[in-house]
Amino acid sequence: MRLPEPMTDFPDALDLSEAVAIVGGGPAGLMAAEVLSQAGVSVHLFDAMPSVGRKFLLAGKGGLNLTHAEPSVIFNTRFGAREPEVSQWLSELDAQGVRDWAQGLGVSTFVGSSGRVFPAEMKAAPLLRAWLQRLRHPISGVPVQFHMRHRWQGWHGDRLVFGRRDDAPPLQVNAGATVLALGGASWPHLGSDGAWLAHLQDQGVEVAPLRPANCGFDVLGREGQGWTAHFKNKFAGHPLKSVVLSVPSPEVVAQGPRFERKGEFVITETGLEGSLVYAASAWLRDDLSERGQAHLLLDLLPDKTPEQVLKDVAWPRGSRSLSSHLKSRLGLDGAKMGLLFELCTPETLALPEALAAHIKALPVHLKRTRPVAEAISTAGGVDLQALGPDLMLSARPGVFCAGEMLDWEAPTGGYLLTACLASGRQAAQGVLSHLVAKAQTI
Repeated sequence: MRLPEPMTDFPDALDLSEAVAIVGGGPAGLMAAEVLSQAGVSVHLFDAMPSVGRKFLLAGKGGLNLTHAEPSVIFNTRFGAREPEVSQWLSELDAQGVRDWAQGLGVSTFVGSSGRVFPAEMKAAPLLRAWLQRLRHPISGVPVQFHMRHRWQGWHGDRLVFGRRDDAPPLQVNAGATVLALGGASWPHLGSDGAWLAHLQDQGVEVAPLRPANCGFDVLGREGQGWTAHFKNKFAGHPLKSVVLSVPSPEVVAQGPRFERKGEFVITETGLEGSLVYAASAWLRDDLSERGQAHLLLDLLPDKTPEQVLKDVAWPRGSRSLSSHLKSRLGLDGAKMGLLFELCTPETLALPEALAAHIKALPVHLKRTRPVAEAISTAGGVDLQALGPDLMLSARPGVFCAGEMLDWEAPTGGYLLTACLASGRQAAQGVLSHLVAKAQTI
């Protein structure tokens, strides 16, 4: 395939009619670029930031969680209502496929105790460097050309429009096909700000508002406010470990909790965040949105039965304070003790039966989610019904979408990254089929 003419420093237009434009340099966009490049297609990747993969790098700062080692029959259920669509993407690139792909870049992986999969070095940077090296200098295929500091501003007719530095006119690009992989709206300082939503709405594409996913929450304290100043000053930043968090059914208690898991989270200045809270966040967020209220239950001592807890709470404490008694009999102290005293009324603390019940199921009422910009990821985006199975937009033939900008969500644990990579591959395969069909009509 003929390569386009090289760009001048600041051309007003770029003819990529025999190439593919990819907008967005996150995992989905880079995977789409790799698949197309290896198929011999000329690819130009545009990104608003000075370099690609910024959120990918930050997400891997404490250890890059690539994927999860659980069986696919369980893995696929992590995508909730979107399981049928996401399972289709994963059929071409599943968790093992991601590990094999990383190995092909010279990055070995291992399975942690929780089943999460990490690079041997735990870092994202070596993997990204190897990936970009292969994209720029492939052993076979066509090198990918990168255009940094190009912010997509929608279309002018059939041409993509990119804003550049202040003294440069917008660049118009005529592409043979386009892959949009623009991310959600979390961590906008890294490039994904959700501004693309309006551009797609202008084209008649059905989109859902972007909402926080894997997010923290502000609490509604005992007095109808947040944490008391005393509790916040003493415990903000402290972890609560080895607790069970559950989200009760809002209608029929006999149905049992919709979510229940043991783990840990962190107390913040305004509420709660951390892995266990993130795992339950979709249910809690939707409760707040649909009902105007949400609450979770905490079992502060999951390794003790309700009977054991009641026996120790009711044990005569003599002259000891209640906090000393609970620490001595049950081992409650620190943030767990603080949370119990913060959320229980004096009447509850005075009644052994009520106090024991709250130790095993402490209600925490929530006021709101934290802002979408603080979330780990986002829900909402391009309605999957607006796309074909190949992820091409019905309203804009030749334009494909991938990654977090699609309306699906996943918990932390490697699921989000795996599905982003798989959707990039799915979109690229759709582009290849589209280009073949297009060539046959000429």
